[in-house]
Amino acid sequence: MMGPLPNSDRLIEALRFKAEQLGLELFGITTLDTPPHLPTYEAWIAQGRHAGMAYMASERNRFLRTHPQAILPEARALVVVGMRYPAPQALPPPASRLVGRIASYAWGKDYHLILPVLLQELLKVVEEFFGHPIPSRLYSDTGPVLERDFAQQAGLGWIGKNTCLIHPRKGSYFLLGEAFIGVSLPSTPAFSTDYCGTCRRCIEACPTQCILPDRTIDAGQCISYLTIENKGAIPRALRPHMGNWVFGCDICQMVCPWNLRFARAEGSTAFTMRPEIAFPDLTHELQLTPKAFKERYGDTPVMRARRRGFLRNLAVALGNAADPSTVPTLAQVLREEPEPLIRSHAAWALGRIQTHAARLALEKAYKNEPTPEVQMEINAALEQIP
Repeated sequence: MMGPLPNSDRLIEALRFKAEQLGLELFGITTLDTPPHLPTYEAWIAQGRHAGMAYMASERNRFLRTHPQAILPEARALVVVGMRYPAPQALPPPASRLVGRIASYAWGKDYHLILPVLLQELLKVVEEFFGHPIPSRLYSDTGPVLERDFAQQAGLGWIGKNTCLIHPRKGSYFLLGEAFIGVSLPSTPAFSTDYCGTCRRCIEACPTQCILPDRTIDAGQCISYLTIENKGAIPRALRPHMGNWVFGCDICQMVCPWNLRFARAEGSTAFTMRPEIAFPDLTHELQLTPKAFKERYGDTPVMRARRRGFLRNLAVALGNAADPSTVPTLAQVLREEPEPLIRSHAAWALGRIQTHAARLALEKAYKNEPTPEVQMEINAALEQIP
């Protein structure tokens, strides 16, 4: 591999300046060597901790994570950036018990639509410097890249016990992006210090105890996985621990001392926050049609869960609220909603409310319910009502 090109320091300074202009607070460069935490990743896959995310265990993806050079054979360096998103305290939750919570990274436009555009702007700096197109490949949580490993190697922070990348003076509310580029540049110093120490706040605060001793996550227990990547039923034993989180979860970051001390509330200038997204009205949004769901969330990360997953999550949150005033809405959903997954979780929610009206709604719905899985949920819910 060729060494760094002449005047590379000048190019790096130009890239760093452009990154700051674009609202990318974290910036670093590293090599395409095998990531140091690859054995941990392989052990995580072998233990089945990736739950239903089968794509993470595919032969192709595992090969590319092991051999990042194969992603773009012409690549000679990897530029890693971080874009700040709002901290949860930027918007205090309403007093109402009938609102859900959405992780703060999803309060605005989908970062998959933002970061690649910003990385493309950075690439223009490289191409203008050399006067010709440069081979590149851009990622932001979209490819087989152990991006937090590379971010640590590029000096952006260390990987905490909650698996988040933490910057010692800025916290962990950052979205990462990577640019594989076909020019050789000197690496920025790697971050080698672990500042988590003996702290266990994230581990102890996790409602489902999904943070493992080897700094990995048992995805099948994680609220973020359950509300986003999981496409099926949420295990009944975990539903009560989800509280009112309906898309993602911020708890392990909210209790982190490095965020409590250093994280700013506001997000990057590139992040457009939409406050109306943060705390959805549970009963109103449980009745969203496919068209209304797309109109409201079409350009946000919430689309990842799809309507059926998101409304499933809303039903669980209503069950945890256990407010008798929501029985008519849940009963209507149980009668009329076309998606069996949503009906089954609405049945569970009615069982948690435990009123006579909830029982009547369940009994009435059972008579006309055509799907065995939903019938089972109705029966289980009825067993919970005295």
